[in-house]
Parts: sequence; structure tokens; C-alpha cells
Amino acid sequence: MNETKVLKLVRKADSAPATTTELPDHKLLLEMYRTMYLSRRLDDKEIQLKGQNRIFFQISGAGHEAVLVAAGVVLRPGYDWFYPYYRDRALCLQLGMTPLEQLLSAVGAEADPNSHGRQMPSHWGHKKLNIVSQSSPTGTQLLQAVGSAEASYRFSLIPELQNRVSGFHDEEVTYVSLGDGTSSEGEFWEALNTASNLKLPVLFLIEDNGYAISVPVEVQTAGGDVSRLIENFPSLYIQRCDGTDPIESLETMRRAVEYCRQRQGPALVHAKVIRPYSHSLSDDEKLYRPDEERAGDAERDPVKRFGALLIDEGVIDQDGLQQIKDEVDREVNEAADIALGSAQPPRETATMFVYSPDVDPCSKQFDTEDQLQLSGNPGTMVDLINRCLDTEMARDPRIVVFGEDVADCSRDQYLNSVKGKGGVFKVTANLQRKYGSERVFNSPLAEANIVGRAIGMATRGLKPVVEIQFFDYIWPAMHQIRNELALLRWRSGNEWKAPAVIRVPIGGYLKGGAVYHSQSGVSTFTQIPGLRVIYPSNALDANGLLRTAIRSDDPVLFLEHKHLYRQAYNKSQYPNDEFMIPFGKAKKVREGSDLSIITYGALVQRSLVAAKQMEQQGVSVEIIDLRSLVPYDWDAIAETVKKTNRVIVAHEDSLSFGYGAEIAARIAAELFEYLDAPVKRVCALDTFVAYAPQLEDAILPQASDVAQAILELKQY
Repeated sequence: MNETKVLKLVRKADSAPATTTELPDHKLLLEMYRTMYLSRRLDDKEIQLKGQNRIFFQISGAGHEAVLVAAGVVLRPGYDWFYPYYRDRALCLQLGMTPLEQLLSAVGAEADPNSHGRQMPSHWGHKKLNIVSQSSPTGTQLLQAVGSAEASYRFSLIPELQNRVSGFHDEEVTYVSLGDGTSSEGEFWEALNTASNLKLPVLFLIEDNGYAISVPVEVQTAGGDVSRLIENFPSLYIQRCDGTDPIESLETMRRAVEYCRQRQGPALVHAKVIRPYSHSLSDDEKLYRPDEERAGDAERDPVKRFGALLIDEGVIDQDGLQQIKDEVDREVNEAADIALGSAQPPRETATMFVYSPDVDPCSKQFDTEDQLQLSGNPGTMVDLINRCLDTEMARDPRIVVFGEDVADCSRDQYLNSVKGKGGVFKVTANLQRKYGSERVFNSPLAEANIVGRAIGMATRGLKPVVEIQFFDYIWPAMHQIRNELALLRWRSGNEWKAPAVIRVPIGGYLKGGAVYHSQSGVSTFTQIPGLRVIYPSNALDANGLLRTAIRSDDPVLFLEHKHLYRQAYNKSQYPNDEFMIPFGKAKKVREGSDLSIITYGALVQRSLVAAKQMEQQGVSVEIIDLRSLVPYDWDAIAETVKKTNRVIVAHEDSLSFGYGAEIAARIAAELFEYLDAPVKRVCALDTFVAYAPQLEDAILPQASDVAQAILELKQY
């Protein structure tokens, strides 16, 4: 169909009556009107149902319909990729989502393809249409969309991927939308930066209705026009349109999509739309918008204007238009009746899909410790992590490694004349030289950028193994980790997943690390369902656990203690390339009979030192290295508590609300009858790590603190 013909047909005020040769154009126009009207009527139906207390939330796409239907016309469902936001009802309908599917979401039905009853309505997702599950936080989808487009870009550069990953197309475009308020989010600017820098085929659509809930655009944005602020991004094709005019929107979207398909770079369409209803049914816009402003919006209503235009131009008469409306109304009412009668998700499904139902990293499949074969000279934790990354990249071309400073040299022309960086701790050294800049590359200094892009890539079938340079700076990525990475599988009912690995140097004992290079906030992450958290204490375990992390099907936070990176006491010879340690399997590093220490990370060695000291005083101490924090090995904990009847939980986190509190509480609740003394904890002080060595030693738990705890517990 020819959108240019459509444009000329409707713009020509005195055009002759349509001939049969123009029927396809008429058909398109009527199809667009029908979808726009359908979108509006679905909003109205949900508002009615909410008023009857038959659904529980409503947020509309009213006023945005024209530009969204135009986008749906020029984009290809099941071919292009879509990261919409909650106003995009009309887009989803135009792509092929049915009214019933949208109303199933409104009633929270189990059959809802968007989330199977797990998310609010208008949180779009549809596997068949390539609409990736979206969440409530505005703006998080932007970096994921960039990651989706980047996956396509890297797929084209890595020949080995051609037969390993499906669903990539030469001309595919990734669509992502946002409101004017979301353009104030830092992730919007990070997304534009990377999309422009790599010339990725991302279509950004700003649906500017002038308000972010109650905050007007001039308060949100300097100058009140965000597209003016971004005009100097290289390779970014910027177009503006009246988003309430479907014909202007269609031509604008066509140009933007064609620019992306030709691989010239990203495009951004700034569409001015209206919001005739309040932000949501939880909001009352009359409290902050005057009547004359709302009346002005009503005059630009895209559904009413387009219907009138079709009649004026002779595309359809009043009776024909009313027939479309009547058909839509019947369809919406019938769909609502079916949705209201649909089954809710059974209670027992609540915990399904927190983790992968297909790949269990705790299973025997991942346990090859009994077949361990070692060779070569002993290497440090850095050496054995690097070896694991090397062998896994050789095995699986889907693996890409990126982060701050992880490459040897970003400027390829200098790669053979410099030694190379390979990470601030040299963990990724020489990987770029061996596997190329397409698979090992540096990122901007922006942690959300790293994790958001990784989510998009993992959704498309790549295996990102990314690095956050220091745990202390992981917090800008927390939004992406907590609300997106860990939640994607569960919130979509297992329709979507993002099994990325995030490697993070962590911890203190550095002598000079101070507040911002010594943090150890493990418990912040172990309480997030859907996220695996792994923490090796030695080189061999780091190798085996990282291999399991890479081959698993869940997102993994892989914590590497900086102090342990090059310690002589935790070195190991190199294991074979299939060496794996399952998650949730602790390791007994010392046999004992009088009391047990449950620990991980840097406290393993300090506990060993303390145990050897106390052995001279006749105290036999057993030490359990958890290795895996989520999941943890409860069977090993129960076994050692039943054996010794006294237990210490030791870790580097602060005492209050630290990881050990969970272990101690569960021991007290489930193993109380086996205890001969209270559970004791050895932890850091409830403060921050200081720069002065004497203060650092006082703040972080030392071997002497563990020894004192052993003595006190034995004497209890």
C-alpha cells in the first residue's frame, strides 16, 4: 500500500470521489480509523468496568491513538521489536493484539498474554508479536530497546551466530516509546547516546501530551521542547509531527522507519498529542488543568477529527462510519463478557517462573566436582576467572563481554602496539585480542547503560557477561537489576527472559579502599527474587561457579572479592573446560566437632586462621563456605548444626540487617532443638569502611574477632 497516495488523497480538499483504483488507500484509512476508535472504546470500557469495581486499575491511551496506529502500519509485527509504554494500546491493536487479549489483562486473567495476571493493565507484552514485556517504571525500557537493536547489530558482525540464534532480520527496527516526562530520565539520554554512537536501528517515539501526571512540559524540560535539546546527536534523524493527525503521523513515521531500515542510525519522532482523560483513574486532572485548556485538547481529539475528515473527503459516509462504530462496540462488549468470565490464575502458580523452569543450575547436570582434572601451574582467582571466560567464549559465540575498561584497547588500530587494559583488575585481559571487538568492548561510564543493554541482548538470545567495575558503583543500575532483570521472566509468566551475568568486584580489606571501594551490600541483592547471587572464596570455585552462571538460564550476580583476586592461599591449578559447581552447594573447608562457622567470601580464610589458632586451645571448629548465597545450601547448614550444636555466622556485611541475619533466624526457627548455645554472628560494624588502616581494621571483621567469638561460644 502506498502511504504517499493516502497523504495526497486526504490532503486534497477538493478531490474527486474515490475510484476503484484508490480502494486500497481507502481501505487503509478505514482500517486506521477502526483501530483508533477500537482503542478509545476499550479505554472507555475499562473505565466503565473500573467504576463497577470489576477491574482494579485503568490507564488510558486516549489522545495518542493517531500516531500509534500510524506506527503500527509502517512497522512489522513478529519482524520488528517493540518496547512500548502504557499509553500504546492503539499500537498493540494495530500490530495484531486483540481486544479480548487486552481485556484479559484488565481483569487479571490467567490467559492474559501480556502477563498472565501478574501486572497492571496496559503493561504490554506479546511473544508472537515481538512486544517485549513492559513494566511500570518509566524509562527503563529505553536501554533495553537499545540492547535489542544492538543484539541485531552484533549478530550481523559475528558469523558464528548465524546458526546459533534465530529471530534476526536484515532490516528489523526496534521501536521504543516514551512520554514527555520520561525524557527527563537519565536513561533516556544514555539510550540516545549509545544508539547514536553505534548507529543502531532504534525508533524513539516521544508521545508528548504536555503533562507528566500533573507536571507540565515546561517544568520538566528546559525550553519545553526536548527534541530541540537533542538536535546535535550525530546520526539521529529527528522528525516532528502533530500526533493527533493520522495522515501527518503516517508520513512522518514512514520516513523515520525507512531511515532506520537503511541502517543510517536511530530516528526520533516527537509527536504532539493530547490527554483528554486524566493520567489514570487514580488522578483527577481537573485539580491542575483549567477548563479552557482541556477544551482546547478536546478540539484536537484524533478520533473525532479523523472520522469527520473521512466523511468530508468522501472516503465514507455517516452511515458507514456509524456501522464501523457499532461493529466495534459489539466486539468490545463481547470481549468484555468473555474476559469477565475468564479464570483467574490459581493460587499455587504464584511462585512459578521466579527462576527458569527448564534449566536448574542446582542440579547434578552442573556438578562435575567429582570429575575434576587439574593441570598447569597454579593460578590466581583472576587467572581462573579469565580462563573460564576464555573457554566459554570459545564454546559459545553468543557470549559478549562488555563494561567499563574491560577491552584491551577500544581503538583497534593501536591494539597490537599496546599491552592492553583488560579491566582494572585484568580479569578480561586478552579476550578482545582473541575474540574481537564485536564480542569484547567497552561501554560508557554508566552502569544502568551496561545492565539495560544486557537485558535487551539477553532477551534476543545473546549471552551478555557484563562487568560493573566496582560494587560501590552498582547503584545507578539498581533500577534495571531490581525492576527489570530479575523480574522479566516472572512478570511475563515465562514468556520472556534475560539470563545475563553481572560480574562485580566487591569488598574491602584493601588498605586504602575507603568508603567507595570497600562496600559489601550483599543483602540488598539476596532479597530480590529471580536473581541468583554467587560469591566464591577461591580461584577454583570461581572458575566452576562462573561456568555454571554462564550456562544457566537465569540472571546471575557474580561477586568477586577484590582482596581475594591475587592471594597465594586461594590459588589453584587449572580445571578442565567442563568443570562446574552447582548453585546451592556449600563446601566443607574444615572438619570439626565443637562448633561450626558458616561463612563466605573473605571471611573463609579469616575463619580458617581463627580455627587453627583455637585448635591449639583444644577447640575443634568446622567451617562451611556457602559459595552460593541465592540459593544457599540449607542441607549443609542443618547437617553441621546437628553435628556441633553451636554455630557462628561470619560475613563482611554490617551486623544489622546483614545476610547472616537470615541464616541465624532460620537456624533458630528450624534447628532450635539442636542448639546448645545462641547463634552468634561476626560481622562488620554498622558504619562505613574508613580510609585509615587502623579504622578499617576496627570496622571489618578480623581473624581475631572470629577467634574471640569461637572462645565465647565454646564457653557458653
